[in-house]
Amino acid sequence: MSFDGRLASGMGVLSAVVDTGSFVKAADVLDMTQSGVSRAIARLEARLGIRLFDRTTRSVKLTDEGRRLYEDIAPLLAGLEEAATLASGSATAVRGRLRVNVDPYFSRLILAPALGDFMATYPELELDLLTREQLGDLVAEGVDLALRFGEQPSSSLIGRQLLKTRVLTVASPAYLKKHGRPKHPTDLESPEHVCLDFRDSQTGRPFPWEFHRGAERLIVNTRGRLMVNDVGTMHRICEEGQAVAQVLELGVEAAIRDGRLIELFADWPDEYFPLYALYPSRHLPPAKVRAFLEFVVALSR
Repeated sequence: MSFDGRLASGMGVLSAVVDTGSFVKAADVLDMTQSGVSRAIARLEARLGIRLFDRTTRSVKLTDEGRRLYEDIAPLLAGLEEAATLASGSATAVRGRLRVNVDPYFSRLILAPALGDFMATYPELELDLLTREQLGDLVAEGVDLALRFGEQPSSSLIGRQLLKTRVLTVASPAYLKKHGRPKHPTDLESPEHVCLDFRDSQTGRPFPWEFHRGAERLIVNTRGRLMVNDVGTMHRICEEGQAVAQVLELGVEAAIRDGRLIELFADWPDEYFPLYALYPSRHLPPAKVRAFLEFVVALSR
């Protein structure tokens, strides 16, 4: 098949539909009519001999063939856009729309307070944050990047570990006054202690209570009767003196510093939880993605 300008134009329309999630929004972005977008996609489908989208009155979703094509062309189009930006002598290549799927904990406690500085640094960037528990389908939803805590299951996505944060076992002064301070992690197996479990969104089961010290690993059966899946709720329950919890150090530094929460087992300091960036292509990420990743890494310093 020969390559021509119409094919390239059709690829650009395909990318716009995926990135915006609809033909109507793609038409706005491209300054086209909705019917013009539909005709461009129809011509591209006819040229390639495949159906790119499953369409209903409420949604537009990539077919398997469309997904494979988009995964191949998205980094190429991003590279062309960045090359054109650099060639034009623009002051910055960090521009356009960046769609990020973000873990709710990281979004609420770490990312949100610092976003103002990031947006001020890159005034030509439009940031679309999707805060949710589940990863979803990055390609079908037009997501450039995802931020997820924990080891990630094997997939076609490219994973890059951005940082690691310690796992702390904490309680409030009010809890310790009522229940006493445990001297060893196994003391938490006693019915005298109330331990708050946190649900793993990937498995639906509570995270195990692990304690690491050098090469030593200890798993404690806490027999918790209360489980939550929201970090804000977990922090509030713990600060109110109702339970012991295992939390990420990233995000509770102020509570530890102010004495609202107390780390119980500082002699078991070596359990860490990673934050990963996930994106759908092995090609060099565009400048807007790289700038966002640098910003995220800087938040943990």
